Amino acid sequence: MADGFSAEERAAMKERATELRAEAKREKGAAKAAAELQDVLDAIAKLDGDDRPLATRVHELVTAAEPRLAPRTWYGMPAYALDGKVVCFFKAAGKFEGRYCELGFNDPAKLDDGSMWPTVFAITAIGPAEETAITELVTRAVG
Repeated sequence: MADGFSAEERAAMKERATELRAEAKREKGAAKAAAELQDVLDAIAKLDGDDRPLATRVHELVTAAEPRLAPRTWYGMPAYALDGKVVCFFKAAGKFEGRYCELGFNDPAKLDDGSMWPTVFAITAIGPAEETAITELVTRAVG
């Protein structure tokens, strides 16, 4: 049994603390939105291997599907918020030495379907079927 958090988890928590400090310093409005978008683009640019093109495509699909979602970083990864709450996020495989990238949805997402429903989706490639699925999920999540 491992003691405490892994090095990757500690790094992610530090990134989140840095994000929160940066948010507190930023002004509201267009300047804040532009800065947060740039943070997302910078986070995507730092990704390695297959993670970068997948994150880029997810970013394009999410922002096209639901313009009300505000791009921002969350634990160092691209995320998309509505009214300040993260609705969905991208997690790179390399971030935690995972096997695949993930598109995840948080509590504000309106994906409820009975007593049990998926909130995280593995992504290894994005073709037309995946583009459609991502677009539909994001649209449904925002409602």
